[in-house]
Amino acid sequence: MSGIYVHIPFCRHKCIYCDFYSVGARRAPWERLAAAIVREARLRSAEVCGSVRTLYIGGGTPSAMPAELLADMCVRLRELFAEKIQLEEFTVEVNPDDVTEEFAESLLQTGVNRVSMGVQSFHDEELRAIGRRHTAAQAVRACSILSQIGNLGIDLIFGLPGQTLSSWADNVARAIELRPQHISAYALMWEPGTPLDIMRRQQRVCEVPDTTSAQMYEVLRRELSDAGYEHYEISNYALPGYRSRHNSSYWAGAPYLGLGPGAHSYDGRYLRRANPADIDGYLEYYSGSECASVPFFEDECLTDNDLREEYIMTRLRTAAGLSIDDFKTRFGLRESEELLKKAGPHIAARRLIFSADGRLYIDPGSMLVSDSVIVDLF
Repeated sequence: MSGIYVHIPFCRHKCIYCDFYSVGARRAPWERLAAAIVREARLRSAEVCGSVRTLYIGGGTPSAMPAELLADMCVRLRELFAEKIQLEEFTVEVNPDDVTEEFAESLLQTGVNRVSMGVQSFHDEELRAIGRRHTAAQAVRACSILSQIGNLGIDLIFGLPGQTLSSWADNVARAIELRPQHISAYALMWEPGTPLDIMRRQQRVCEVPDTTSAQMYEVLRRELSDAGYEHYEISNYALPGYRSRHNSSYWAGAPYLGLGPGAHSYDGRYLRRANPADIDGYLEYYSGSECASVPFFEDECLTDNDLREEYIMTRLRTAAGLSIDDFKTRFGLRESEELLKKAGPHIAARRLIFSADGRLYIDPGSMLVSDSVIVDLF
């Protein structure tokens, strides 16, 4: 077993670009949620095979949960899997304006050894443009407070409304100055149906041109590389020794158990399970009988073709790429020959590199257009 993911679906305020499952936290039934998550974990504990190496509390906004309740829930989860827990990484996602000295101390006492914080920008006008509720000053202060945990990751977004190449370069420079151990940087996604997408269709905001977005990505890659960060996945950079172990396990196809409304699980073979994004249904289900005839989650059995395409997609997201020998072992000689045939034009154009040791990987300069390359290989 690789890891456990816990989804906390409540947010104090939903960002206008976000399409992740979350609901308002104003009247969140925190105690019921914590109890339901622990109960789900107990009922599904048989799905956990082998050791649990990573625990990740995500959302939503886990830091919106009362600190003592968050700590208690995590302790109960660790006790439940006591015989299997061999934690190497225990991550909690936080928002900058939730971070206090007391909150950081609570995380340390709970055993958290990694924090992932959604900064997105160090410019207040850019934060306001996407509906973030914190300020740049709060983000800087939170970074300082969380430095005591020893492994801090921050998220940034480029291509924000009104963002320029100059302001993005300043964001990158400020991030480097703060020296977090991990930096994730994503191009803004205009997800259909989000308030931001509606504003775009109403011509109230404009997208950053593709050429500018590509320049932003190059600034990011160059500056972080020069500062000693390893570009180990399309959107992820880390100082040596600080790659996200939990997220890396996803890209390696390792099994994981997802708890909470909207969470997903994978057995590492053919079976995926998805909890419906329904907080009321989730709370009602896990407050009822343990012998419910119908499980709350929904099963999806992956086909060989699903597994092959997923293997290509996840491995090529990483700097290590995929091993042709491993691909051949998993999917056969014919499929490996077909893969190399499809990769040929991209290798010739240097969008893909085929190394002497038999690995296929995206050229670092082509990472921003990797989706179109990967699709060609399906």
